[in-house]
Amino acid sequence: MEAESDAWYTDKGSEADVVLSTKVRIARNLANFPFPVKMKGRDAERVQSLVFDAFNHLENGEKFQAIQADKLDLLSSHILEERGIITPAEVSSATKDTGIILRTDGRVSCTVNVVDHVRISSFVAGMEFDKAVKLAKDVDSGLQKSVQFAASYDFGYLTSSLTDAGSGEKISLKVHLPSISALGRIGSLIMEMNERGIGFAAAYGSGSTGFISGIGKGSSLGAYYEIRSLDSQSGTEFDQMTSIASAAKKLVEYERSARSECASSMPSDIRNFLFRALALARSSIFVPLREAVEIISAVKWALDMNLLTGIDDSVLFALLYRIQEAHLEYVLKNGSFNFEKDVSGTVKKNGRLRALILQEAFENIKLMV
Repeated sequence: MEAESDAWYTDKGSEADVVLSTKVRIARNLANFPFPVKMKGRDAERVQSLVFDAFNHLENGEKFQAIQADKLDLLSSHILEERGIITPAEVSSATKDTGIILRTDGRVSCTVNVVDHVRISSFVAGMEFDKAVKLAKDVDSGLQKSVQFAASYDFGYLTSSLTDAGSGEKISLKVHLPSISALGRIGSLIMEMNERGIGFAAAYGSGSTGFISGIGKGSSLGAYYEIRSLDSQSGTEFDQMTSIASAAKKLVEYERSARSECASSMPSDIRNFLFRALALARSSIFVPLREAVEIISAVKWALDMNLLTGIDDSVLFALLYRIQEAHLEYVLKNGSFNFEKDVSGTVKKNGRLRALILQEAFENIKLMV
């Protein structure tokens, strides 16, 4: 795992007040092999060997590390889940022929023999489509110098799912929509995005800003959502990227407009949310994960409304990773901490460390209200 200060989510991205990150995922399958679900005998072993070798032959192959998924310990698997590199289902179904390949800076990853033979993912902060696509496509192009991917003139790249066939490319963005949520407009927004062919889901589980603030009618904890393209078949890769880029730009406009509306119609509610969130963060001995997500959301909302200074969006985005359970366990495992004598066990230690992390991150915050 790269040093925390060098992690991609500490970068400053564009439109960061609304768009936290951009992810591009490319699905590919090797020619002359069945899809993973249909592989028999030594098919999976041969595919893994070919893909691992192809990464070694990339121009910057020394920057990639290949791992057999069944060799990962539980903590490492959970960290990869929290990073969005693998899913819990992929972890539970991992075999010696399931592979994970990571670039040393964490900006590119690849799974082998999961849903498809190869799934390349790239991660960048903010709304940076071109940068994220280039990271993934560079790896895709490099691999094609060593292996042949299954494709046809009629259907494009062949994948295990029909919605992935064609370009094999899907794009997703993590967004923060507290103002739209506070105004109770998430439902209509989901309908509009669905009509555009854009998926819309909770990023950190169900919940709403009402957990601390008493306002908000959304369905996502902290008003953090993920939007994603659903179809890789329609139009060219450029058309597909343009479609989700257009939807993302609309979201940015909607949230900023709703932010202005909230500032004029419910200033006391917003201040109450901020004051309660900061009080919890600064005074708590233990902070549970769900509460921490809400606290970070409140501080970010206030920052974007110019109600405070002393912290920026990239720090708040990084906190969303730093407070996750496996990330905290990793820090505890590799550090030395002198907690209170009665703070024992993973749950209490994680809650204590989470509180300390928030308090350190917020120590320079100055309220402008």
